[in-house]
Amino acid sequence: MSALKIAVIVGSTRPGRVSRDVADWVHSIASARTDASYEVVDLADFALPVYDEPLPAALGQYAGEHTKAWAARVAEFDGFVFVTPEYNHGPTSALKNALDYLYAEWNDKAAGFVSLGSAGGVRAVEQLRLIAAELRLATVAAQVALPITTDFTAYPAFSPVESRAGELDRLLDQVESWSAALRSVRSVPAAA
Repeated sequence: MSALKIAVIVGSTRPGRVSRDVADWVHSIASARTDASYEVVDLADFALPVYDEPLPAALGQYAGEHTKAWAARVAEFDGFVFVTPEYNHGPTSALKNALDYLYAEWNDKAAGFVSLGSAGGVRAVEQLRLIAAELRLATVAAQVALPITTDFTAYPAFSPVESRAGELDRLLDQVESWSAALRSVRSVPAAA
């Protein structure tokens, strides 16, 4: 069986964002691991317009070339680490939009969250866990929450406190474990 592939998804597209720096930090730690390969997937590279598909994503009949490209990219992965800032007590509209574009490509895969904001981004993750459940993404319990006051003391520069690497390792352990287990679920043929 091939090695697990995990995407580190940059959940913000705004100019001046710090989530890309956080995603690069996640990737630098994750890349040293041996049980999975990790890639940064930046939503800014896909330039997804506000959801514009004529049919619901659950039907899997994508019309737009931008949707097809996004679907092909997401389908490559066994699991995800979403790096999300918190805007107004919720996730970014760009991340919510990217999640809404697809359905089957998210199903029966694992997801973990690294969040940032004034309260560490935890309120954004609360909402994302609800969205993930509807998309049949299995979210892990471990989470890395990065408060601006402790991990961005010279904002916008990102300087995580020492304990964050251990927190991230626990999250990655869970994402890898669940991603491996869920592979078997995805390989079961649908009942006729």
